[in-house]
Amino acid sequence: MGLWNFVKSAGRKLVGKDDLPTAAILEKEVADLGLDTKGAEIKVDGDKVMVSGGDMTQEEREKVILAVGNVEGVSAVEADTTDEPVFHEVVKGDTLWAIAEKTMGNGSKYNAIFEANRPMLSHPDKIYPGQVLRIPQEA
Repeated sequence: MGLWNFVKSAGRKLVGKDDLPTAAILEKEVADLGLDTKGAEIKVDGDKVMVSGGDMTQEEREKVILAVGNVEGVSAVEADTTDEPVFHEVVKGDTLWAIAEKTMGNGSKYNAIFEANRPMLSHPDKIYPGQVLRIPQEA
């Protein structure tokens, strides 16, 4: 079981200003992104989300972690993973090119990061501070 921290005030706004997202809202967000939890259960305890069970691949599980974690009001996601995912928190001034240089040693691999974060990313230039991205290890 791993625990990943997210910036609670950053992310996709799905509820009112002082409200926290519910499991149903997060499940809808995952489904709206076209991700399949394959039977995994999403639970919410305050601002922490737990993702457990299901028959997802490591990549699918990492995308679900990011889909629920990059929501305003979520500060942490706990989930079982087979391997330790590599995530990167976007800071002010980051670009996918700069992130690829930092994490993969080559800025020209930015498209691998973009593709690894689809469907959460719709365009390589649409990243924001506080957002957490998957860094693919096979690229």
